[in-house]
Amino acid sequence: MTTSPYDPAQAGGNASSRAALSAFALDVVLAILLSFSTMMLGVFGWSVWRGVQLARQGNDVSAAQLQSAVGTPPVLFLILLTLVSTGGTALVLYFWRRRATPAEWSASWAAVQRFRTWWLVLLAGGATFLLSSLMSWVGRSLGLDLTPSNLELIEAGFAQFPLFLALFAVVLAPLYEELLFRRVLFGRLWQAGRPLLGLVLSSLVFALVHEMPGLNGKPLASTLFLITVYAGMAAVFTVVYRATGTLWAPVGAHILNNALALAVLQVYGGAQA
Repeated sequence: MTTSPYDPAQAGGNASSRAALSAFALDVVLAILLSFSTMMLGVFGWSVWRGVQLARQGNDVSAAQLQSAVGTPPVLFLILLTLVSTGGTALVLYFWRRRATPAEWSASWAAVQRFRTWWLVLLAGGATFLLSSLMSWVGRSLGLDLTPSNLELIEAGFAQFPLFLALFAVVLAPLYEELLFRRVLFGRLWQAGRPLLGLVLSSLVFALVHEMPGLNGKPLASTLFLITVYAGMAAVFTVVYRATGTLWAPVGAHILNNALALAVLQVYGGAQA
């Protein structure tokens, strides 16, 4: 989960940009396939289990009635399934494609012990929250629908399981997201000597995972604005990662941002999370 600033000549050889981009694209495709298939299998498994439960009740119902009775998975199941699918994907790709070397672990531990690292964490976490809040205010003043797609699930989860939801949103999600988007995706192009390209592409993928045009039920203008907000957040986390040389720095900044967003959500009923 940790790493140090890369020197392409020492860390991974002189990989060509084309090879690095191909590897990056493969990482993205694998992440989509792994997370999507896990989500679908989880929902299918739950539907089958619910169908069996209903069938055992002995009610004589049609297939359409049975499908309607199955309903949708409960909030806790969806949160756990998200954790397994996305968090599991991040771990698989890390160990399979971008595992840290002992030298990187050592350099990261040294970075963790530097006072400057944690000042940057506090600065980045606070700045990211303020930036996203300011942009959200601007967007709403323009009449855009900037309600995050995951807000309904977060609110429902917090109403029923506040401690678990807080743990998930504030700690677990930043851990696996930073592992996937910063270590695996950005790190791929950073190691190849293309950090700026890595920042742009990994930030864009991060934003699209949170708000996909055509799938979130929002107007295109609102979706593009949200993508800009999320991409900006990801870019800040990426800069902190590169500046400190440890993945724990963007993890800490991400945790602080989400903690502030969740706190504001509970107090005022709306925040960019």
